[in-house]
Amino acid sequence: MNIDQLIYDCKKNDIKAQEQLYKQFAPKMFSVCLKYSRSYAEAQDHLQDGFLLVFEKIHLFEFKGSFDGWIKRVIINHVLQQYRNKSFLSTIDEDIAEEVDVDIDDGVSMEYLLKIIQELPDRYRLVFNLNVFENYSHQEIANSLGISVGTSKSNLARAKMILKEKIENNTGSSKMPSIK
Repeated sequence: MNIDQLIYDCKKNDIKAQEQLYKQFAPKMFSVCLKYSRSYAEAQDHLQDGFLLVFEKIHLFEFKGSFDGWIKRVIINHVLQQYRNKSFLSTIDEDIAEEVDVDIDDGVSMEYLLKIIQELPDRYRLVFNLNVFENYSHQEIANSLGISVGTSKSNLARAKMILKEKIENNTGSSKMPSIK
């Protein structure tokens, strides 16, 4: 069954189509949830709740643009909503730290990188992921999380500094790393 037919069937609340859509997209969306979550278990919760929202909102998908992009946006927005009203995001404008580059060399595994990203404080992890992996501007991040642009920039710089230190400690490298 092609993806368009699967989507049409999901719009009709066809349970078999929903199951097939879930099986097709869950692995990719789980990796998205892992980036934004503090743990594996939290990512699983975000994935399940996110797919419930996908099935609830699938009638809004109008076959304009890719379904991959649409479902990813729904999942990310769901995860962000879980954090949006938390007090940790309500920080005041901070001095913007200088830009920090973090270099992922061959000595850093993806598992380790994901682990240290998950260990970041929530506000740093969310800003880092939105900027680095989703290419959001600081204005878009500020709008999405209800924070100021300055806070977004500061949180990104602090996240990069923490990652840089952890990578250097793990690899024993003293060179300046580079994630832009």
